[in-house]
Amino acid sequence: MAGRLRERLSRSDTLTDRPDFALVGVLRIPELQTSPARAIYRRVGIALAALGLAVLIVYIDRAGYRDAQDNELSLLDCIYYATVSLSTTGYGDITPFTPSARLVNVLLITPLRIFFLIVLVGTTLSALTQSSRQAFKIQRWRQHVRNHTVVIGYGTKGRTAIDAMLGDDVPPSEIVVVDTDHVVLDSAASKGLVTVHGSATKSDVLRLAGAQNASAIIVAANRDDTAVLVTLTAREIAPKAKIVAAIRESENTHLLRQSGADSVVVSSETAGRLLGIATKTPSVVEMMEDLLTPEAGFAIAERPVERDEIGGSPRHLADIVLGVVRDGRLIRVGSPEVDSIEENDRLLYIRRVAN
Repeated sequence: MAGRLRERLSRSDTLTDRPDFALVGVLRIPELQTSPARAIYRRVGIALAALGLAVLIVYIDRAGYRDAQDNELSLLDCIYYATVSLSTTGYGDITPFTPSARLVNVLLITPLRIFFLIVLVGTTLSALTQSSRQAFKIQRWRQHVRNHTVVIGYGTKGRTAIDAMLGDDVPPSEIVVVDTDHVVLDSAASKGLVTVHGSATKSDVLRLAGAQNASAIIVAANRDDTAVLVTLTAREIAPKAKIVAAIRESENTHLLRQSGADSVVVSSETAGRLLGIATKTPSVVEMMEDLLTPEAGFAIAERPVERDEIGGSPRHLADIVLGVVRDGRLIRVGSPEVDSIEENDRLLYIRRVAN
C-alpha cells in the first residue's frame, strides 16, 4: 500500500518540464487591467508614430524619389507616399529611383510597413501578444518566486484565509492559489493573485505553484481525505514549509499531523462551539469574530519582544499578551515558564486596529 501511494505521489504529468508558453492557461500571472478605449488610443498612437517616422525618412531622402511628372517631392508628397506605402496600396505614381533611396526602402520603409500592419491588424494578433506576455511573465515568475504562500482550494475556507492575509498587508503577488475550477480561479485572478489550474494531489502541480520554495502552504480542500493526500504530497516537496490544514472531522487530525501538517484547524467543530456559545453568550461570539477579523476593532497578532521588555513579566506590559512563542512552542500566559520574557521570545497579543 505504501509503495503504491509513493508511486502515485512521485508520478508526474511533467507540467514542470513543459516550456513556459505551454503553461499559459495553467499558470496565470495577474496583469494590470486597461480600458479598451485606452488600448485603442495607444495602438493608434503607435501607428501614427510609425507613419511619422516613415514620412521623415522619405522627406530626408526626397531627392532619391520622383513622381510621374519627374517633379521633386514636397512634404505633402512625402506624407502621401508614406501613407500609401505603409498601407500597401502602392499606386506607383511616386517611386524611389536612386540606389540609396531603394536601399532605404528595403531596410526601413518595408519593416515600418510590416510594423504598421501588425499594429492596425492588432485584433487578431492581440491574443498572440497576450499569450507571449503571459509566457514571459511565467518564465520570470518561476525564476524569482520565493517565500510565498500557496493556498490549496479557493472555496469558502481558502477565500477567507486569503482575505485574512490581505488584511494583514500580505501583497497579493505573494499568494498562489491552486484549484481545479476555472470559475473560482478567475475570481482569484481578479484580486491580483497568481493562479494554477490543476489538482494539488499531483506533485508537479504543486511544483508549478512553487511549493518547493514556499514559506507556507494552506490546505483548504473540501474533503478530509483530499486534505491528507495534499498534505502528504506538499510535505514531500517542501520539507521546510509551514503547512496549515483545515478538516471537517476531528478524528482525522492525527492523520493530518502524521502526513506533515504543522497546524490543523477543525472547521466543523470550531463552528459548532461558536454556535453553542452563541445561544447563551452571543457577545463572546461577537468578540471572537472581532478578533478574527483584521480590518477593524481588535485582532490577534504576533511580534518580537522589545529590548526593554526582556526580563519582565508578560502580564505587566501595555499590550494584552495571550501567550509567548519560545523555540517554536506556544506557552500560554500564566505558565511558570513565562514569568520572565527572554530575548528571542515572540509575543502573541491583542492589538487594536484602526477603523
